[in-house]
Amino acid sequence: MAEVLSSNLGYPRIGEKREWKKALEQFWAGKISKDDFLATVKELRLSYLKKQKAIGVNLIPVGDFSLYDHVLDTAVLFGLIPDRFNKGEKKIPLETYFSIARGSKEAEASEMTKWFNTNYHYIVPEISNQTKPFITENRLLALFNEAKNELGIIAKPVIVGPVTLLKLSKGYDQDHFKPLLELLIPLYIQIFNELKNAGAEWVQIDEPVLVRTLSDEDLDVFRETYRSLRNGVPGLKLLLQTYFEAVDAYEEIIKLPVDGIGLDFVYGREANLGSLQTFGFPKDKVLAAGVIDGRNIWKTDLADTFGLLQKLLGYVGGKEKLFISPSSSLLHVPVTVRNEEALDPVLKDALSFADEKLAEAVTLAKGLNAGKAAIEAEIEKSREDQQALQQSDHRNNKDVQKELRHLGSELPTRPGSFKLRQQIQADAFQLPVLPTTTIGSFPQTPEVRQARRNLRKGEWSEERYNQFVKDETAKWIKIQEDIGIDVLVHGEFERNDMVEYFGEKLAGFAFTRFAWVQSYGSRCVKPPLIFGDVDWKKPMTVKESAYAQSLTKLPVKGMLTGPVTIYNWSFVRNDISQADVFNQIALALKKEVHALEEADIRMIQVDEPALREGLPLKEEKKAGYLHDAVYAFRLATSFVNNDTQIHTHMCYSEFDEIIEAIDALDTDVISIEAARSHGEIISTFEDFKYKKGIGLGVYDIHSPRIPSVDEMKSYAERALQVLDPKLFWINPDCGLKTRKPEETIPALKNMVEAAREVREELGNKIGK
Repeated sequence: MAEVLSSNLGYPRIGEKREWKKALEQFWAGKISKDDFLATVKELRLSYLKKQKAIGVNLIPVGDFSLYDHVLDTAVLFGLIPDRFNKGEKKIPLETYFSIARGSKEAEASEMTKWFNTNYHYIVPEISNQTKPFITENRLLALFNEAKNELGIIAKPVIVGPVTLLKLSKGYDQDHFKPLLELLIPLYIQIFNELKNAGAEWVQIDEPVLVRTLSDEDLDVFRETYRSLRNGVPGLKLLLQTYFEAVDAYEEIIKLPVDGIGLDFVYGREANLGSLQTFGFPKDKVLAAGVIDGRNIWKTDLADTFGLLQKLLGYVGGKEKLFISPSSSLLHVPVTVRNEEALDPVLKDALSFADEKLAEAVTLAKGLNAGKAAIEAEIEKSREDQQALQQSDHRNNKDVQKELRHLGSELPTRPGSFKLRQQIQADAFQLPVLPTTTIGSFPQTPEVRQARRNLRKGEWSEERYNQFVKDETAKWIKIQEDIGIDVLVHGEFERNDMVEYFGEKLAGFAFTRFAWVQSYGSRCVKPPLIFGDVDWKKPMTVKESAYAQSLTKLPVKGMLTGPVTIYNWSFVRNDISQADVFNQIALALKKEVHALEEADIRMIQVDEPALREGLPLKEEKKAGYLHDAVYAFRLATSFVNNDTQIHTHMCYSEFDEIIEAIDALDTDVISIEAARSHGEIISTFEDFKYKKGIGLGVYDIHSPRIPSVDEMKSYAERALQVLDPKLFWINPDCGLKTRKPEETIPALKNMVEAAREVREELGNKIGK
């Protein structure tokens, strides 16, 4: 009998308690052998498949598991190896794979950037015009056979599609796009035919670029590509998967010669549903309906979603033509709510992580197959749990709601122009040309992490822990002074995470114990849950900043995370608008900025590294988002005195399309990464004449290598071709918490020396 099937697009890699991360880092540190490492990750990989099978998922993916990043996996599969790592091997060693991602003593890592508008970072494939792709090893076939032979699962292999892979790559001229694609397509066909011969029924081809605005030429490329794939692999069912938004060219996409099309009915619900209603859906294709939120952590409204699915069922022509799935890979959410025993029951009952989302998909499929009555109990429980949270005091803070209502529509403004502030601040701080600073954090050594654990477990008193943090702060203030850095930071030794730390001190946030998600490589973050009205309770950073400032005559920056980044790096309530949550956080941070200024901290850095990543994928939505982001930042910072210098920091993003919004933040100094992208960001400032203070990071902190003085000088000198030396700062790309002291100190010494040499070379061209 024909049935609706449940399908998963991708499962979290990291394990319920980050077992994957721990295995990776032990291997990198040489604490376990390669064989032991590979055995451990295989055990984890199989356990994930077993769990999905036990939940009842019909179509379980393989190829979603990665040792670092799925885009890197796809690039390596096709031999797309940067020249500096290419030793001519047909099979790429594991060591080379990790070197591309992390760098080595001999070569810089490949660039890393955000995966569409998420907080996941992928490794950008590097391709030259002369690149000749080849299959290094059919890893999808190995993973398919592993699931089939060891668990009896006929899995659904998942791969990044050829158009998306090339669109996200760099290094080749645009007129080589089609020739490169023509070289890749036969390789995809070979991979798919080997999968078909092994017994695969479906293969999921991820083409998320389809949710971006496409030109007629782009659509022609998709037609030609999928015609070739279809002709080259008869008998294997191709599922063309999109996510993160609606598809604009719906009428053209549904004509592509594939067996199924995956659409996002969470983040692209209105537009995708509207297209379906206008143009219908082909009767010879399966609709993979992404109706479970793959990026947030709230329970699905089962009643509403069941109604949506019944509507979709009317368009597709039969139950066998509908798959129920998350809206995207579950890579972006934690593994399971089950382990969160300490959460408020009202909150916990409203949550759904990866395992629970898959269970929701299975439940909805059951309801469509057996009738709504078969899942009435689940629907009612879902409704009660969400209603209990909505009616709780957490979401009904009258004071916060009153503050929101009294906000004006005009952008908040600083009391003086940048030109006036620049002169006042120059007189106040007396900094040299090309002042040096760092982004904020210093190494979170094993001792620092152990001290935090000791406090959490009650093995240390608050007093002992505070003294430890003071000692670390004093040590690193002295190190910075000895190195010769001009503007210091306190090091953030008291902070577990740049968002979590603030959330723990604000009302409206909750914290989990095991709800980790992957950010990049083995770097995992545990996003706070913004589940209620956000409110400031008491100073959060003043004690540490004031103590650090008391130890030195040099300026010490106060360090805060900005409202947009706190939003974008949290799991956020979905019952009020994004702008309202931005502004609730901004109002709380405004009180903290005021407290720092009252404590005579005259440089305050309000970091917004995630501002770009939240940019909507649709052109028509971008202006509204940027306006709301700028408003919130200025709400938090614009009231300060002219002699208080406001800094911000952003990292690992393409800034061209938001440079005007960056300028509109009206900060006194912004620091932006430059080294990881090999200085490419500098070209943005050739087109846009930025007139405020700016620091372009001169070394990549995500690699363990120590860059030379000459290397850092080259980035600074390149930047000074387009930037005013009187406005230019020198700093690392990002915070240094993930680096070791023995990597950090020599690198900072080289940075200061690079700044000194560039100052000397500038000579009399500029005044002090």
